[in-house]
Amino acid sequence: MAVGITRTDLSASDLRREAARVKDARATRRMLALAHVLDGRSRTEAAQSCGMDRQTLRDWVHRYNAEGLAGLVDRPLPGRPPRLSAEQMRELAVIVETGPDPSTDKVVRWRRIDLCDVVEQRFGIRVAERTMSAILHRLSFARLSVRPRHPQADGEAHKRYIKNFAELARAALPDEAQGKPLEIWFQDEARVGQQGTLTRVWARKGTRPWAPKDCRYAWAYIFGAVCPARRIGAALVMPYANTEAMNAHLAEISGQVSPGAHALLVLDGAGWHSSTDLIIPPNISLLPLPPYSPELNPVENLWQFLRQNTLANRVFDSYEAIVDVCCDAWNTLLAMPERVASITSRDCAQVSG
Repeated sequence: MAVGITRTDLSASDLRREAARVKDARATRRMLALAHVLDGRSRTEAAQSCGMDRQTLRDWVHRYNAEGLAGLVDRPLPGRPPRLSAEQMRELAVIVETGPDPSTDKVVRWRRIDLCDVVEQRFGIRVAERTMSAILHRLSFARLSVRPRHPQADGEAHKRYIKNFAELARAALPDEAQGKPLEIWFQDEARVGQQGTLTRVWARKGTRPWAPKDCRYAWAYIFGAVCPARRIGAALVMPYANTEAMNAHLAEISGQVSPGAHALLVLDGAGWHSSTDLIIPPNISLLPLPPYSPELNPVENLWQFLRQNTLANRVFDSYEAIVDVCCDAWNTLLAMPERVASITSRDCAQVSG
């Protein structure tokens, strides 16, 4: 005997159309079963075609007759009441975001077990570590890599630099550069040597993979500069980081600037960047970064990319081997201009003309 559907606002075709729009697979099956009923199929045929029994289909028909499509969606299960109130959750979010005080909390980063102890001390509620994981995810927290910042960095100076970059760039240009096409370049140095860095690798869970780590002390310096707008760069690998090496690098950058253009070179406050013996080519002007602000220099991100993908987990037999690897790494990077642009482009420096 067919199941009786008393609602007439939706036809079988309408139910199928709604089923195609719904993301809930179980609600979709229920709509299709009801569509079969409206087509005149028996209760058994309609139920079996959608993977349910006759009594279950009867129950959903009653729900549909009473509530319409909303009745075909699973109602939230009551479950166990939350351990922490809304106010306690907000207080915990502030605690997590503020971070621990090493002098009083005796840790430098929050672990789940530490936060369980904090909740017990503050609210008198003991929760398990797995419960704390669920609470942190509910508060939109996740374990993320930290961004380094110098302890003497001035956050307000960084904001002013970014906001006023165009004005600072214009002020740094000499009169003879006015009216010329402008290129924004970023410059920095990286030391690469036998005591190199280790990076993450894929390995089986529960294992601790090995990677080679040299203990000797030979190294070289990559003097690197990029123009994100043109997606090009200029680099030298030098044995020392000093004024002489910087002069050679400035000459190399000068040769890469477009004919008739002027380059504004953004760089940090290293001593060899402001030496009185520095020879600045006529088609380059220097714009120093605020003190203690390497995060404002996108070349730092290039070094991170190279260390993670090319320069890490290596052992160098000699200084010459270091130079060869540095040159190969830089040339490989420049062969990917789209990658150079994606790593180094900054909205505040879009003033090239």
